[in-house]
Amino acid sequence: MKKILGISVGALLLVLSWLAFQTSAGNWWGGYDDLGFWWAVIGTFLALAGLGAVIGTWVHTRPDRD
Repeated sequence: MKKILGISVGALLLVLSWLAFQTSAGNWWGGYDDLGFWWAVIGTFLALAGLGAVIGTWVHTRPDRD
């Protein structure tokens, strides 16, 4: 159950990251360079959090190999 929840949260964060990058691209093309930059920063932080959640869940929910 913990694995499913952790990977689901990570996937949600990665989807939010993708949406932030889409917003960033729209602002860059719309001439709002400052908004495009900051949405890219937010998207990067969300992507790092999502990857950390997925990888951390994967590592910490492995069965013991003793």
